[in-house]
Amino acid sequence: MSEKEQAGIEDLYADAAHWHVNTGEETIHAKRIPGRFRMYKWYTSILWLVFFIVPYFRWDDHQAILFDIPHRQFHFLSLTIWPQDVWMLSLVLILLAMTLFGVTAVAGRVWCGYFCFQTVWTDWFTWLEDKIEGNPIQRRKLDAAPWTMRKIKLKLFKHTLWLLISILTGITFAAYFTDAYDLWHSYLTLDAPLIAWVVLAAFIFFTYVFAGFMREQVCFWLCPYARIQSVMVDKDTVMPTYDVSRGEPRGKLRGKGSDERGDCIDCKLCVGVCPTGVDIREGMSEGCITCGMCIDACDSIMDKINRPRGLIRYASRKEMDGEPLPPLFKRPRVIAYSAILFLSIAGILYGLTHIPPVELSIVHERQPLFIQMSDGSIHNKYTIKAVNKTPEDLHMKVTVSGAEGISIAGDEGKNIVLKTGKIIPFHIFLTARPEALKGKRTPITFVLESLESPIIRLEYESVFISGR
Repeated sequence: MSEKEQAGIEDLYADAAHWHVNTGEETIHAKRIPGRFRMYKWYTSILWLVFFIVPYFRWDDHQAILFDIPHRQFHFLSLTIWPQDVWMLSLVLILLAMTLFGVTAVAGRVWCGYFCFQTVWTDWFTWLEDKIEGNPIQRRKLDAAPWTMRKIKLKLFKHTLWLLISILTGITFAAYFTDAYDLWHSYLTLDAPLIAWVVLAAFIFFTYVFAGFMREQVCFWLCPYARIQSVMVDKDTVMPTYDVSRGEPRGKLRGKGSDERGDCIDCKLCVGVCPTGVDIREGMSEGCITCGMCIDACDSIMDKINRPRGLIRYASRKEMDGEPLPPLFKRPRVIAYSAILFLSIAGILYGLTHIPPVELSIVHERQPLFIQMSDGSIHNKYTIKAVNKTPEDLHMKVTVSGAEGISIAGDEGKNIVLKTGKIIPFHIFLTARPEALKGKRTPITFVLESLESPIIRLEYESVFISGR
């Protein structure tokens, strides 16, 4: 190894000597080094840009994705989901949970390392900090230095950018619940409703504090996922793992007994690049977010000291013990998660393809169950509630089938107007002659048909009650 490379190794020793497991008493300044896992992290971070862009797309004269809580509607492109379809939300939550559990069982906390909003926003904030204040050594010196005009300028510039990101995050989140362009106008003219200001203030505060100051402490103390991950992984789970048999006994690159030592030169760069400050060499930790930064760091050191890569690598405990890794389809945990996941997907697809244009509910009047008129005829009263889920008003015609001699009293069911997006209750009276009835409960079927569109036709089964 050349003298230049040796000097580089010594610099790494000096840069990483400061690192130890942090429990919140100081700010972690993780070193940034290039590598394939750092590149993967940037790619997944870019996916979050979709979060900032989506609210501004339009579809059929409305926002493409909109959670319209005041009108109790969820618009997704041309699809509108109503509160009556909330059962699909349960399936979506189950789907997300099973995806998280399944991914964790296979590859550990990949969500935390690459996709979690706390991880991504913290990475953006620390990247700005690195560009403005310098590398970790420079940042620690700046933090310890007395307040000068230079320090004030650097800190003010950094925190201003952090606040701008926090403000944009809050406005973007609120834009998913109301028209994005109207929201910007209301904020800029200071005419936004109170709830909009509360949402914005909450997101500014939590984004600024969590990503800018608490950082890894959110993963340690606030996120429940770190606490329960141990029940999701097993010996087959592939995670960043330190190869003890190859690395130990660790020691300096040169010195007495160096030929008898393992490949780990104890540079602690794997700790220095870790965003949560854990030492991967100590085994599985609740602070490890499976980001792979330690792998990039260790591989770079192995390249410099002419040792093979992979001292720290993605591997399972079985692989480290010399056992073969079983295929995914033979792992009971993965099979169970996958089965529930696919059932959830099937349920969601079924729900999305079978959303009725009109939601119908018909309730028989309970008191009284029937009325016998002076002419001997029997009347039953029904309350019909219909939700028009189409974008236009509908004119409906109500008829009754299933029994001879039972008809709608008067002209009540000939033309009923269903306002779009409204729950319209109305009453219908059915009348029948006693001799036409064969028992106390006669099955009947209500039929609602649209006058504008014959394909909109609904049937609802009920009963006609008499005193016989």
